[in-house]
Amino acid sequence: MAKLYFKYGAMGSSKTANAIMVQYNYMERGQKVLMLKPKLENRDGASVVKSRCGLETECRFVEDLTLEDARGYDCIIVDEAQFITKEQVRLLVRIVDELNIPVICYGLRADFKGDLFPGPEALLAWADIIEEIKTICWCGKKALHNARFDSNGNVLKEGEQVVLGANDCYIGLCRKHWKEGNLGPDFKPGQA
Repeated sequence: MAKLYFKYGAMGSSKTANAIMVQYNYMERGQKVLMLKPKLENRDGASVVKSRCGLETECRFVEDLTLEDARGYDCIIVDEAQFITKEQVRLLVRIVDELNIPVICYGLRADFKGDLFPGPEALLAWADIIEEIKTICWCGKKALHNARFDSNGNVLKEGEQVVLGANDCYIGLCRKHWKEGNLGPDFKPGQA
């Protein structure tokens, strides 16, 4: 029986690297895998999923997926699931339930303010399996929050929910340091 998986983690928890490794494992066993990402995520190019550690693979867009497109695949992987919609999650549920194809979604659970993104909110409600991919804060505690910071190293708590970026403006922090806005004693913008 196929399942819908939601694997979430704070910034820097290797979600994309994990997604690419899972794709590789399926392909190594002769399975057909469809890697997807939202059109909004274009930092590494339109049809590329790339991890911070350098792993990369080709992909298609989740916005272009239909139930019919999913037929013939042994697994569907969605990277950057924080940018998918509730309606797209409903389609993924149909793919799992009606086509018996496992779907594995990787993404952030919450934004820099600590609010759930719409797609992950639906995934938390409807996924069969929910797993946290852990990473750590600069202090060594588990990072729970995605801190957005400006060019001066100030942690931001207001602004647009979606601002694309990586190490240049986001870092995973424990709850204490996120609440304090503390990026660490040795932090320099651009080094995260």
